[in-house]
Amino acid sequence: MLTSLGIIFGVASVIAMLAIGTGAQQEILVNMQLLGTNNVIIQPVVEQREGEMDNEEEEFFVQRRFTPGLTLEDLYSIQRQIPFVEAVSPEIIYDTQFIRSGQMRTGKLVGVNDRYFEINNFEIISGSNFTQLHFSDAMPVAIIGYGVRTRFFAGENPIGKKIKAGSVWFTVVGVLQERQLTSSQIENLGIRDYNMDVFVPAESILLRYGNRAVVTSRDIQQEQAAQSGFPGMADTQRDRNYHQLNRAIVRVTDNTYSVTIAEIISRMLERRHNQVIDFEIIVPELLLQQEQRTKRIFNIVLASIASISLLVGGIGIMNIMLASVIERYREIGVRRAVGAKRQDIQLQFLTEALAISVTGGFVGIILGIGFSYIIEISAGILSIVTLGSILISFGVATAIGIIFGYFPAKRAAEQEPVTALRHE
Repeated sequence: MLTSLGIIFGVASVIAMLAIGTGAQQEILVNMQLLGTNNVIIQPVVEQREGEMDNEEEEFFVQRRFTPGLTLEDLYSIQRQIPFVEAVSPEIIYDTQFIRSGQMRTGKLVGVNDRYFEINNFEIISGSNFTQLHFSDAMPVAIIGYGVRTRFFAGENPIGKKIKAGSVWFTVVGVLQERQLTSSQIENLGIRDYNMDVFVPAESILLRYGNRAVVTSRDIQQEQAAQSGFPGMADTQRDRNYHQLNRAIVRVTDNTYSVTIAEIISRMLERRHNQVIDFEIIVPELLLQQEQRTKRIFNIVLASIASISLLVGGIGIMNIMLASVIERYREIGVRRAVGAKRQDIQLQFLTEALAISVTGGFVGIILGIGFSYIIEISAGILSIVTLGSILISFGVATAIGIIFGYFPAKRAAEQEPVTALRHE
């Protein structure tokens, strides 16, 4: 047992490290599914400007170029003009209050189109998706998240019933399946808890809650006040959100085109926005693939470090078997004298070395599975023990027993019977 400790802990370490690596890979695949492997995300940003200015406010008002911001027309132009674009969808988000039957909760009202749920891998478990009539007439209809249904429609079918968002009543036409999200996914991926969102047609939210892309008389008054030197008004105008969309999602037919299409979209939007870079384009798959490569390298390093224990265990087996050969010279001589062949002696010692490594391998498998669950519970890291990791670690342990047991077995078989019988 002492000899096999190196094999035991080596196998256990390899299984535990591979389990952590498999868990990390699984988390990345889940994140890819959440963000969409074929998606390109466009987000509005504050206008990017550079260069030295003597008078910042004068530079802002005099040399500022007009940009319409990120709009629905931008998104639909991308779909019409760029090949390999399968679908597009906007996100127009307003923070509001949901009210029904004396219950109130703050939440997000999200303006989307009918392709939004397909692009983001949502499933409508009750009711139906939006229709073209809902968009053309800007109808007050809504598809609610699973959490909204649980809170406001407990014990009843919400389809056809109304829920109030701000000052507008919406008729529920669909319910989304619950989406399980962890706090780390919400934080690291920059996504929100969709279960508590209410989704409505984009045209409906623009009509009833305001269109930021439309210049109003109030905007003109604020601009005049800012130019007349009213304190703080310049900063207010500069920070005003003039983008019609909070986010736009473009889904391509093949993820191999994602980077190229992202570059084309960037040039196209730059022209449409009068050379003003007030947007950023994100390709989630590239970010996740980079994270996947980093974790893969890290897992290889961990597995390599753990494999050193197996190597040390093999050296320990060889040492103890060499010592065993020296101590058992007389036994070897007696066996050879009564007719044992060299192959028999070699097989005897090789079997002993293999028995040590195989026994250590079995014990190591049990400890490795236990270590994986302990790490998952104590550290909160997802670990997945696979049959492949068990077979690999056990196979390596068996191979080490054969390799490091061969030399002592060969040395024992080469002993001459007469010399071995004289050994004290």
